[in-house]
Amino acid sequence: MRYDQEYLSIPNVVRRAAERYGDAPALVVGEVRWSFRDLERQMIQGVRAALALGIRPGDRVGICAPNSAEWIVAALGVQGAGGIVVPLNTRFKAAELAYILRKSGAKALLAAPFLGTDYVAELRKHDPELPALRTSVSILGPRGEADLTWPDFLARGAAVPEGAAHASIDRVAPDDVSDVMFTSGTTGHPKGVILTHGQSLRAYGWMAEEYTFRAGDVFLVIPPFFHCFGYKAGWLASFLHGVTVIPMPVFDAARALEIIDREKVSILLGPPTIFQDLINLPSRSRYDTSSLRVSMTGGTTIPEQLIRAMRDELSFDVVMSAYGLTESTALATTTRLGDGPETVARTTGRSIPDVEVRVVDGQGRPLPGGEAGEIQVRGFNVTRGYWEEPGATAAAIDVDGWLRTGDVGVLDTDGNLAVVDRKKDMFIVGGFNAYPAEIERLLLGYAPVAEASVIGVPDERLGEVGCAYLVLRPGESATGADVIAWARASMANFKVPRHVRFVDELPRNASRKVLKDELRTRFREDA
Repeated sequence: MRYDQEYLSIPNVVRRAAERYGDAPALVVGEVRWSFRDLERQMIQGVRAALALGIRPGDRVGICAPNSAEWIVAALGVQGAGGIVVPLNTRFKAAELAYILRKSGAKALLAAPFLGTDYVAELRKHDPELPALRTSVSILGPRGEADLTWPDFLARGAAVPEGAAHASIDRVAPDDVSDVMFTSGTTGHPKGVILTHGQSLRAYGWMAEEYTFRAGDVFLVIPPFFHCFGYKAGWLASFLHGVTVIPMPVFDAARALEIIDREKVSILLGPPTIFQDLINLPSRSRYDTSSLRVSMTGGTTIPEQLIRAMRDELSFDVVMSAYGLTESTALATTTRLGDGPETVARTTGRSIPDVEVRVVDGQGRPLPGGEAGEIQVRGFNVTRGYWEEPGATAAAIDVDGWLRTGDVGVLDTDGNLAVVDRKKDMFIVGGFNAYPAEIERLLLGYAPVAEASVIGVPDERLGEVGCAYLVLRPGESATGADVIAWARASMANFKVPRHVRFVDELPRNASRKVLKDELRTRFREDA
């Protein structure tokens, strides 16, 4: 089935699900249980509220909140009004959020206080005059510094007829932009990846079908909604197939096992650290995990013994791995039903339908199987480009439509892709992409630091973490603990280096480029 042609838009998925699944449970948050009909009613209320707020086709709206029912309604409301969702990482600090809101020209911000942070208050302090931003809404809890509370926002929608909301959804087409997802890059500033309704529907409708999602399944969604893993492989894929969604704002292994036991959760996707924590929890035997059926993990190296443990100790029947980047709608290859633990652990599977994956040498020439080179992707899943970044778009996507991923991989004789290195120096911390150039730029904001170079180093639990090699300014002093404390207050926690090394100078080549391989060697020798 071509899910883009069948469903047309993300909000229309909810209308169709209400027709098809009716009173079956769609969303469970604590004691609150919405049926698919309830979800449709909530969405229409959200669309009316977005229209009343003045959201029109093409307007960008930032959403910064933990996984919640309100996040979903906010996104569907904006998209149903023809707007474009800009998901914001809840771990970002004010400077990082302000950059994205300013770059995207966001007209409104829907935010929720989270882990002690009032995002609207922090933004007002940091950048009180974001030029395009007209309105802020607190979508959870008290108003704080926001202009409106969530009930205020929804109440405004009463002035918009329900028929106008449905008509607005009817106008949204598969080729319309659904979201601009900002991903950090090697330039040191995030770039906005443009994705459409049709791309998301086509990729994740197929994925969920391949992974055997079915009505009656229950999906505990742990990956954050600001990432495709939680948003598109999470609640969107679920609603397409009649699956009940339970959003989890913050991962806690004991709490997750309690929900799995009580709600008979059958689907759980996420980075390897989630499954390792569940398996290693001392009290795990107190919980019934026999309902678990479908899983997918990826984003970093997966030990084969973890795949086996997921099947043997957590009761999963289906264990998959996949590969993608935001620029490819976060899905390019995946393993298939019947693949053994070795294939799932050592490869990311074959390309998804109507998508090509190849490995090329430094001149862009395709390499035979077994030889390592840059991974390139072409197909319907490739982004239209970066938001207002034509130069970066041209550098990333060639004239023939091939996306240069910057990752290094090897294809085997069956077409399975193994990702073996990262050309761009990116490393992955517990499932989150961390980019050295961005972290280095932030570290240079710490007064004692004159030069910074960051590398990814192995970590038993998180897969990889950052190690910062720093040159201090003359006359300045600092300890590793000082640097880490400053970083925790200045950047998202997954970007914070876990290791700090002070050096008199950074190793450089004749063109003054830092020799990161030498730093990696130093770290291994020190370890």
